[in-house]
Amino acid sequence: MVSVTLTQPALSTLSLPVRKERILVVEDEEDLLELITYNLSREGYRVSGVTSGEAALREARTQLPDLILLDLLLPQIDGLEVCKLLRNDRQTRHIPVIMLTAKAEEADVVAGLELGADDYVPKPFSPRVLVARVRAVLRRRGSAVADKDAPVRIHELVIHPGRHEVLLAGRPISLTYTEFKLLHFLAQRPGWAFTRGQIVDAVQGENYAVTERSVDVQVAGLRKKLGKYAGYIETVRGVGYRFKE
Repeated sequence: MVSVTLTQPALSTLSLPVRKERILVVEDEEDLLELITYNLSREGYRVSGVTSGEAALREARTQLPDLILLDLLLPQIDGLEVCKLLRNDRQTRHIPVIMLTAKAEEADVVAGLELGADDYVPKPFSPRVLVARVRAVLRRRGSAVADKDAPVRIHELVIHPGRHEVLLAGRPISLTYTEFKLLHFLAQRPGWAFTRGQIVDAVQGENYAVTERSVDVQVAGLRKKLGKYAGYIETVRGVGYRFKE
């Protein structure tokens, strides 16, 4: 296990924000590991870094971080297997995971999301973008305990789960049961990318027989009803869909 401790003089002159979140960075390229650690530390996060999947599993079970940044291309145990093992462990299954991927790894992105990863950042990435993604996932994690029946207010939409009612720019729109469930599911986690399989499981249940094409048809119908606000539902190439953040 490689732990990274920053000793740059520049850090001592900075007024760092005070945060309590602990982040585990799993990246076998040590230069990139140090860069990520440096930028997250500047934001006030408590950061530790490791360079292998085995070390990541040990560290996660020992320290229980608030979030894990997980590279997919790791020696011996790759990132997908690490994510699977984390999700199958009662002690670590709740920890949010952001995958670090190469742009050509669309299949791996889908596999990682299906295994329970919360988001992904393609390489090469801007440190500012990475920090923003970390903040967003931690923020969503903090709000995940909110009442599932509480109204969702985002952009020009107000969604009332209990009433099965949607207001768009102050006016009600008529949705089918499936369209309502799909919209509510995506709007609860703006910015998160979901595969079609995840959407099916959330909207209809794991035993519901449906094809990926069926999800596309539901999204097309929902976008039509949203009219000029159809762009709220974004297509994520090679993955699925997300609600505009």
